[in-house]
Amino acid sequence: MGAPTGATAVGPHATAAEGGRRVRVVLVDDHRMFRTGVQAEIGETERTGVEVVGEAADVDQAVTVITATRPEVVLLDVHLPGGGGVEVLRRCAPLMADARQPVRFLALSVSDAAEDVIGVIRGGARGYVTKTITGTDLVDSIFRVQDGDAVFSPRLAGFVLDAFASTDAPPVDEDLDRLTQREREVLRLIARGYAYKEIAKQLFISVKTVESHVSAVLRKLQLSNRHELTRWATARRLV
Repeated sequence: MGAPTGATAVGPHATAAEGGRRVRVVLVDDHRMFRTGVQAEIGETERTGVEVVGEAADVDQAVTVITATRPEVVLLDVHLPGGGGVEVLRRCAPLMADARQPVRFLALSVSDAAEDVIGVIRGGARGYVTKTITGTDLVDSIFRVQDGDAVFSPRLAGFVLDAFASTDAPPVDEDLDRLTQREREVLRLIARGYAYKEIAKQLFISVKTVESHVSAVLRKLQLSNRHELTRWATARRLV
């Protein structure tokens, strides 16, 4: 899955499988190819200690599978059809609150935007790592979340500390609120200088779909080209 982005360093749980520890996990992500890749990376139970007991591609599926399997940890994408990761957390709140057998959530997303991180943490997730994390670090993060620890990359942890240290609610950006979660992802990647093909590969969508999202963003924000879009995103510190 590429180089780690600063998730908690591999520690005592790295040898959890050797010590006989097991953790039951559900994968929630709307990209089948990504779920298959994660399953291949972490799902060899005898080696990693991770047993993948279910998968889901949208909010309704996620709630159904999580309720039926009661895993220790859910790997949750932030942007999902049906309301996103925050909606899954809202509907699974009773499972998270079960003192006897709590279901804990670890966000695993391509997005490293502050509002995404803060949103799922406020919703009850125990941590947030990006999809460039290594398989080894992801396994370690899963076991740490199972133990009740909070797991973030240093940069993402800073977002959370800043948000919860402030008593002021974040300002509402009406322009940004017009965009869907997927359009925001495309917006950030465009503003960072990614080509359409690179964005398509990063988000597991087609180049044509990227073009459609860019057109929608430009129309909603009343901008003319990607250069204006980049300036708009930079001014709002979205890059």
